[in-house]
Amino acid sequence: MKVPREENKQEVAKMSFLRTWKMLNVRLWFSAQMAGHGILANPLRSALTILGVSIGVASVVSLMGIGEGARLAVMEQFQSLGSNVIVIKALDPSAEFEPEEAEELVDRVSGLNMATPVVYTEGVMRWRRTRGNVEILGVNQDFSQIRDHPLAAGHFFTALHVQQRSPVAVLGYNIGSYLLGGRNPVGQTLTLGGMTFRITGVLSPKGAGKGEGIDDKIVIPYTTAQKIAAQRTVTEIWAKAGSSDEADLAVVQLGRIFRRKMGLDTSAPTIVEPGGGAAGETAPGEIMEPMMDQPERQQQPVLSQGTDVISITSLNQLVQEADKANRVMTLLLGGIAAVSLLVGGLGIMNIMLVAVTERTGEIGVRRALGAKQGDLISQFLMEALYLSGIGAIAGVAGGIWGLQIFARYGFETAISLQAIKTACMVALGSGLLFGVYPAVSASLVPPVEALRR
Repeated sequence: MKVPREENKQEVAKMSFLRTWKMLNVRLWFSAQMAGHGILANPLRSALTILGVSIGVASVVSLMGIGEGARLAVMEQFQSLGSNVIVIKALDPSAEFEPEEAEELVDRVSGLNMATPVVYTEGVMRWRRTRGNVEILGVNQDFSQIRDHPLAAGHFFTALHVQQRSPVAVLGYNIGSYLLGGRNPVGQTLTLGGMTFRITGVLSPKGAGKGEGIDDKIVIPYTTAQKIAAQRTVTEIWAKAGSSDEADLAVVQLGRIFRRKMGLDTSAPTIVEPGGGAAGETAPGEIMEPMMDQPERQQQPVLSQGTDVISITSLNQLVQEADKANRVMTLLLGGIAAVSLLVGGLGIMNIMLVAVTERTGEIGVRRALGAKQGDLISQFLMEALYLSGIGAIAGVAGGIWGLQIFARYGFETAISLQAIKTACMVALGSGLLFGVYPAVSASLVPPVEALRR
């Protein structure tokens, strides 16, 4: 007989739970209906409140979208220059490099896979009846691998072309597509700086403002570019490391090598001359580096007088620094726009307090008919959530529309899902937070006092 009694208890408990759950659902549904009627009863006031919230959400979405677009644009510009690339640049004419130093650095610095001297110059290009000045970039055969820049047509010039100062050229994408109206120009010839060049390839497009404008340049062997520019030394060397960690280590080693070369670091390893004799005595076990041939102009220490004569930059570090800076800018823009969300939340509280005052009679009737404090709190909280929710949806739509307008005027924009989530959560949170006080105030009104008003 005990088992049926236990089953009856379980059934009674189950029925009681279902009854309570059903009653709670009915109360919530009725409160939701009352909240909707309360909003529709004052359409102008509700619309102004929704407008305040939507402006705040739209500001956050649009401004953070502009900041995110700028961040991505900067990242793409740096990434278009290649990964794990190190740029060694002479900032003073006395510190310019011999082209052979690029190969020596690959042998001396662990982690460097390849390097190229870089020559910047200009020349007059003649193609049939077309004539104009173009930028020329002189590099060696490893350029496309260093800058991670594949070819759209043809092939890159070889080490033999570099050694023999051959008049061969690889065209940037825009120049290559312009010459024959989109047809393949490989195998054709053009005149550049008074010399006839054979086109061996066309680089793939990088896009406007990317790859240092490589789409509008002509790439030739650096030895040939030296002849056009009438210069023996180069101002830049580009090197490529095997990984990000190796690039960071290579920057340190390169800095030590060039400080020693400039006579600015006496703690660096003593350089051993090729004949076996040392330029100075070394302690047992001290690391000794190969000799780098230096012209007579570099035998004297270079005094920078407070300025650097050589800069060694890892593009990976530039990407990270630019990313951090743009993220901070995006957060600042979002923080500024979030102030309008706070104003919108205060507007919700103001409107709800006015609603409590105006609807005191309604509150008294509901309390007299058996409504509990929880019912009134849920009703006014739902009204606040309705206002903030509708404002958030309208604000997201307005923010995306605003981003499209900015994009038409040349701004770099991106729809940030994180910004949309943050703005919606803040809008709903502010509606809930600023709706608590009016809701509690409504629930604390005595029924007799409310009916008397």
